[in-house]
Amino acid sequence: MLLVFFRHGGTALLAVGVVALTLAWLAGAATLSLGEIVLGALLFYVSEYLMHRFAFHAPPAPWAFARKLQHRLHYDHHAEPSRLDLLFLPVWFLAPNLLGTAALVALILGVAAVPSVVLGVMLAMLHYEWVHYVAHVPYEPLTPFGRWIKQYHLRHHFISEKLWFGVSNPSFDVVFGTYGKAGDVERSATARNLHS
Repeated sequence: MLLVFFRHGGTALLAVGVVALTLAWLAGAATLSLGEIVLGALLFYVSEYLMHRFAFHAPPAPWAFARKLQHRLHYDHHAEPSRLDLLFLPVWFLAPNLLGTAALVALILGVAAVPSVVLGVMLAMLHYEWVHYVAHVPYEPLTPFGRWIKQYHLRHHFISEKLWFGVSNPSFDVVFGTYGKAGDVERSATARNLHS
């Protein structure tokens, strides 16, 4: 299962980045701050919700190239939720986003904060990718919370695409009013075919 996880999308890139930053810290070539690592993880969880809700579920763009990106990044995943090649963030999307994050952190917090914040982002992204992977493969999580979060995400795919945007973290669904009780939500006709 782990082998399959690291063969798709940018998960191997994320793992290599985490190991490289950890080794740089152990060798004394980078300074890491727990507070900045936590900040990076929190930044990712906020962006996970916002990107999923407002970018990945945005109406089809007027340009064919942009529509193709929308399909690859999310629309097709809703149409075929068990296809692993559509499940993970692709390297061509992930790498520029990590570089952009590093540049913004350097501008706002200074270059010294980059290793810690980016490490936090990458750790949170690995968590996101793992939770998302487990939600879509025939595997029953070992813990009650793991089983709950799997069902939580699957509601977004099979009940309503208008709710449950937090894949690895439901907190922002509660904050922004996109949390729903499964039994109280009417099944959407477009959950599998976004913007059809």
